[in-house]
Amino acid sequence: MNERDADFTAGPAQGPAYGAASAPAAAAEPTYVPPNPEPDENIRHSLFGEILDWMLAPLLLLWPMSIAITYLVAKSIANQPFDDALEDRVTVLGQQIRSVGGKAAGQLHPSGRDILRADDVDSVYYLLAGPDGELLDGDRDLPRPRMDAADEHARAGAVEFRNDSIHGTPIRVAYTYVNLDPLHERSLQPPLEPPLALVQVAETLDKRAHLAGEIIKGVILPQFIILPVILALVWFALSRGLTPLAELQQRIRARPQDDLSPIDPRQVPEEISPLVGSFNDMLERLGESMAMQKRFIADAAHQMKTPLAGMRMQSELALRQLDPAEIHRSLEQLAKSSESATRLVNQLLALARAENQPQAGLAFAEIDLPRLARETVQDWVQASFAGEIDLGFEPPAAGDGPVVIAGQPLMLRELLSNLIDNALRYTPAGGSVTVRVRRDGERALLEVEDTGPGIAPNERERVFERFYRILGSNTQGSGLGLAIVREIAQQHGAEIDIFNNPRSQSRRFPGSLFRLTFPPPLHEPDAAP
Repeated sequence: MNERDADFTAGPAQGPAYGAASAPAAAAEPTYVPPNPEPDENIRHSLFGEILDWMLAPLLLLWPMSIAITYLVAKSIANQPFDDALEDRVTVLGQQIRSVGGKAAGQLHPSGRDILRADDVDSVYYLLAGPDGELLDGDRDLPRPRMDAADEHARAGAVEFRNDSIHGTPIRVAYTYVNLDPLHERSLQPPLEPPLALVQVAETLDKRAHLAGEIIKGVILPQFIILPVILALVWFALSRGLTPLAELQQRIRARPQDDLSPIDPRQVPEEISPLVGSFNDMLERLGESMAMQKRFIADAAHQMKTPLAGMRMQSELALRQLDPAEIHRSLEQLAKSSESATRLVNQLLALARAENQPQAGLAFAEIDLPRLARETVQDWVQASFAGEIDLGFEPPAAGDGPVVIAGQPLMLRELLSNLIDNALRYTPAGGSVTVRVRRDGERALLEVEDTGPGIAPNERERVFERFYRILGSNTQGSGLGLAIVREIAQQHGAEIDIFNNPRSQSRRFPGSLFRLTFPPPLHEPDAAP
């Protein structure tokens, strides 16, 4: 509805806002969001230990892989010279096979057989077989290669190698096929194939395994010596590299308690310069906070002197009086001074609570602004009756829908209470004070309008300073109410503007209009049905 609430005295309809230049509050600050809690897990506190772990873990993982690769390379190196020897033996044996009367013939002399088998470590086997697979000479049990005729013809004259076993013992075999009729090879037509004889020489792997083991020992054993040396060098390098951190720690510990000067980033390693920069920013904010607290304490002490001195003077005067009327008058003055001191203390506590609100970490909630304003106005009805002032509340229009903001209810009540109290104190008897809530697009507006003496345009920025009182004002107050309003408004991202009362018709009492503009909440509420 557009009229003032029926619970209060009816007032004039709302008119357009006008007046001198507005006094915007400080730039709106973002809504405070408390930091996420630390995860409930063990946090590694040693940078040295973490770097050491990340260096040693890959090293210890790569070491077994290095041993495996070394073993494979050693076997390959060990096989090569023995394969060359086997190839020479196969070539020599292939020269012993000849064709006699169209048949293959070949047999080693006993002395040649002894030379072929002359090996103190490995057992040597050989086999000579004709084109039809008949055994010409050698060991019958030596396995033969698995190849078809086409492969045999293609591989004639080439020495091949394979791994096999004889009597359950692994062996290395070199073999080749010898063409028994090389002169007539070109005259043969498919499917005729040239006659091929098989020549094989094999030996066990003892010498190869021994040589591979010697190579592995020559490579691995030095690693057992080098690895501890590497660990010692890594330990020393890390200790040396982290020395600047220890020096920085000592410099910070050696500082006096009141030294909040920034750390010179040129005296720290480049890697921790961002950390030092963040630390310097924190020192700067801490210095500003301490300076603010010092100013607050000094201002509070200065402001408390006046009511306390007045109370002491009135009490001493009452003790010297004999006339009951004079004593009663002194006690009345003492009660007024006590009330003024109580109000000042309450305002100081409210300001301290408002300034510390961001650090308190209280999350904002969606608030029905008209309901909060109505309840706060009801708390000041008796005070308005005592001052003979018409106090009213105007809710938003029915078509505006719900007016919801994000905020902290306790602090917003404090904000509105200070605006109402300020309006009641400066509005003369017979005047009016109106609290109004309305929407302006997506933004919510909270207005407090009075018919008091108003605020000159050149004073509108200064009235939000602590303990500032407009010259010529005879109204009692602490000078902290509007400072509290500004602090809470900034925490809620609201802007404050001060205008003359657009509905005032008196030049002597142009009145004031305090307007707070709140940003829309994160989640826009559904429109009322």
